[in-house]
Amino acid sequence: QVQLVESGGGLVQPGGSLRLSCAASGFNFRIYAMNWFRQAPGKERELVATISGGGGLTNYASSLKGRSTISRDNYKNTLYLQMNSLKPEDTAVYYCGVKILTRDYWGQGTQITVSS
Repeated sequence: QVQLVESGGGLVQPGGSLRLSCAASGFNFRIYAMNWFRQAPGKERELVATISGGGGLTNYASSLKGRSTISRDNYKNTLYLQMNSLKPEDTAVYYCGVKILTRDYWGQGTQITVSS
């Protein structure tokens, strides 16, 4: 079955960096676009970054553009999100996700807390 396992979150000071990872299994990873979402307390889940199956096309929400890089390793079936210049408003649970046919799959999420 489809499994997505995020890691790499933690507590970081404003201005710091983190690299999130998402290990994928149970589907043909390399042919699917992959997404990163986040959900802050009391807010809806929002899409923050997308990457095509081959990795050549990326897209970012305005909130992350210029500060983050989404990437993937199709040999390791792993998705990444490098986040720099973190701000307190980046505090959220970050999820990787994939849509296969009509169904959305999510991982369990990894918490990022940006605080001094």
